[in-house]
Amino acid sequence: MDSAVEAGIGFRLDGQAVKIAPRVGERLSYALRERLGARDVKVGCNAGDCGACTVLVDGAPVCACLMPAQQAAGAEVETLRGLYAREPLAKELGQQFEAQGAAQCGICTPGMMVSAVALLRDVPEPDEREVKDALGGVLCRCTGYAKIIDAVMGRPARARADVLGHTGAAIARVDGEPKVSGEEAFGDDVAPVDALVMRVMRSPHARAAFRFGDLDAYAQAHGVTVLSAADVPGLNRFGVIPDFVDQPVFAEGEARFRGEAVAAVVGPADAMAAFDPGEFPVEWEPLQDAQSVADAMADGAALLHPERAGNLMCGGFVRHGDADAALKRAAVVAEGRFQTSFVEHAYIEPEAGFAQVVDGRVEVFACTQAPVMDLDSLEKVLGMERARIRVVPTATGGGFGSKLDVSVQPLLAIAALKTGKAVRITYERGESMQSTTKRHPGDMQVAIGADADGRICGMRFDGLFNTGAYSSWGPTVANRVPVHASGPYQIADYLADAKGIHTNCPPAGAFRGFGVPQAAVGQESLFDELANKLGIDRLEFRIMNALENGVPTVCGQVFAQGVGIKACLEALRPAWAAERAKAAAFNAKGGPVRRGVGVAGGWYGCGNTSLPNPSTIKAGVRRDGTIVLHQGASDIGQGANTVVSQIFAQALGVPVSVLERRGGDTDITPDAGKTSASRQTFVSGNAARLSGEALRAQILRLANMGDGATIEPGSGTLVLREGGRVQEIALGDMAEDAEGYVLRSEESYDPPTKPLDENGQGAPYAQFGYAAHLCVLEVDTGLGTVRPVKFVAAHDVGHAINPLLVEGQVEGGIAQGLGMALMEEYIPGRTENLHDYLIPTIGDMPPVETLIIEEPDAHGPYGAKGLGEHVLIPTAPSILNAIRDATGVQMRRLPVTPARLKAALEDMQDGK
Repeated sequence: MDSAVEAGIGFRLDGQAVKIAPRVGERLSYALRERLGARDVKVGCNAGDCGACTVLVDGAPVCACLMPAQQAAGAEVETLRGLYAREPLAKELGQQFEAQGAAQCGICTPGMMVSAVALLRDVPEPDEREVKDALGGVLCRCTGYAKIIDAVMGRPARARADVLGHTGAAIARVDGEPKVSGEEAFGDDVAPVDALVMRVMRSPHARAAFRFGDLDAYAQAHGVTVLSAADVPGLNRFGVIPDFVDQPVFAEGEARFRGEAVAAVVGPADAMAAFDPGEFPVEWEPLQDAQSVADAMADGAALLHPERAGNLMCGGFVRHGDADAALKRAAVVAEGRFQTSFVEHAYIEPEAGFAQVVDGRVEVFACTQAPVMDLDSLEKVLGMERARIRVVPTATGGGFGSKLDVSVQPLLAIAALKTGKAVRITYERGESMQSTTKRHPGDMQVAIGADADGRICGMRFDGLFNTGAYSSWGPTVANRVPVHASGPYQIADYLADAKGIHTNCPPAGAFRGFGVPQAAVGQESLFDELANKLGIDRLEFRIMNALENGVPTVCGQVFAQGVGIKACLEALRPAWAAERAKAAAFNAKGGPVRRGVGVAGGWYGCGNTSLPNPSTIKAGVRRDGTIVLHQGASDIGQGANTVVSQIFAQALGVPVSVLERRGGDTDITPDAGKTSASRQTFVSGNAARLSGEALRAQILRLANMGDGATIEPGSGTLVLREGGRVQEIALGDMAEDAEGYVLRSEESYDPPTKPLDENGQGAPYAQFGYAAHLCVLEVDTGLGTVRPVKFVAAHDVGHAINPLLVEGQVEGGIAQGLGMALMEEYIPGRTENLHDYLIPTIGDMPPVETLIIEEPDAHGPYGAKGLGEHVLIPTAPSILNAIRDATGVQMRRLPVTPARLKAALEDMQDGK
């Protein structure tokens, strides 16, 4: 701590007297983090919207980003790290957070725990309302809040002590303690104290030509370094798909969306604190932009990329049978246009990191979902040999897809190479929301037909998706949507076409589902309409048409086992009957508030679509008996560190507790692939299983024992037991390899898929996961407001590696789906903060009942399937169907804001 400052202000920080000399107006959050080293105080918005920076000032919770540091003079300031170390109450609360699975990514955990400590000091046994009131100012994007509430209320632990911790055991996260103690280091927590600071100049216009003034004179006058496209040593382009690498690190001559980077300024922290973007020598000439798909496709519209006629990025297509003929012979047809909006990822941690040059190599530390993909991009942007680049992931405070794309990484690397010094950056909240990827808005025309018995006989889907100025993951969305738009149902005659269209909007990329949640909105809404027209129960209609083992998908792919959608739907039958009866009784009372019950199904293919998708996991045994697992699958809160450890430990035959884990450092850990497409449990899990089995085989051979032997790591030994026989392997005299291992394994797994032909027929995914959600909600027909009452979510995960983590993913995914359905709409230039852009708070989430279904997959590790993205897919459709059940109104544009719903209700009353 900087306690030697003579002038300034003094206060007590976590029991110690400190003195600082803050600038006029300096935020307390900045003073705590940058002057006093309290990096456990997180900054997510600098506007008091997210609550991540909450500390206690004289015992009261305060957003440290809103409090001038000078106002702390003479006060007692407490942070999570200090509370956890000094106060038994905080330590016990941290243990409760671990036992409930209440900390996922961990970025909001300090704010949550500090707020909870203040409550528990005054109210040792709070009720749920008191907990929600106390924590209402802190946002979480991962958990869905339920487990946080359980932890603060001291409810029975969900995690279970288990000697081995193998698959099926609901153990606490293996990386949980740093999250609850304040020790977890995120992207903005790791830079050296003397690192230079970077600020990025971004376009204020959706499309504009620009010209720089004298950059050298500006740099000299301000004592800074300026970077532009001229300073990119290699290719001034990045992207995630080789044929679509089209986004510049710095724009050249023309900016194509509001927030696009055109230059950067690097200087000492004190100088950059006074940085005024208005003084930067750049002139803007706004140009005619096209921010809607219609404008971008209009005759004469300017092309964002000259080689892409009509601003068409690419398309995806699936044809199975004759959809048009089937629709003509259908007894009933339901059709309509459905529209969804841009959705912001809104992770609480903005993009952050630092870079430095060490012995001629550039090292980049950043929050990321894909360290090896970052390395791939940097190799090209820097024009450097791969061996001269190192990427070290920090803890990542949420990602949900957007942190698959590089953001700060190339900027930092270029700056470190040019200055020769460590350089750091943390995006401001508005900067993050302007410049990073979004969920694709969809404009979808859907028609589905059924015969008189209720069997689906044909479907046609046409979707246009706003992919923004650059490609990002747009090609993946365009190709994945036609495969999934049928939902997990038997449809023999099917035609689906999806196109990504460039506009002057932020790039649309990966966001939990890659376009499938948008497509499900239309398909599942029309299923309700068909069932109603035919007089068939809506749940039974889905069960009747559900895919089964041995039945081809719309791509002609046949699964002999593991098709679990019918089991998911059938699991909802008891709740479906009970909740509909309750809704009928509620509505019989009359009044403006009406209750509805909705249901929807969903599926999601795990991994890349018909492309190689390998993961590699390495492990080794040291002379002292330590077993080291090199786990490169980025854990962004979903639990990869824990799940991969459980699978590996089971395959090796040792307790999870004996493993020493190494993270995704590209110098020491092989590529476990990107954390996306719900692939880590399936793909990296299989690599971990193979690596564990290979290492076990080596150990058993050394002892000449059979597969039934147990392995016990000891001090410098491995002790094996089989029956009455005991064999000790002495490790001290064994030869070490270059990494210090006397035994090692390194295994890879790549899912078996087949390319799609010109009609989209093939085997795009080795496995699908399945889900069905029931939503109960109430609509105030006078106000147009919607209040979710309850969700019941059935998920087929094949084999629940960790049931506690399954519940956490389900609850968190439903929260995001609720936001997509009812409140979240990103509008460039208007909703670029967490005050105007609304995400669900602790008061918005209803109870969630999770039903875990286990239909083992033929390829998954111990039968397991992916889960993360699946949860979001049925959530919004189940909400729309419940709104229709309550009011008779079919909403076809998301989000369903009160104004839109009220207008639709009035139109219905007027007969429009």
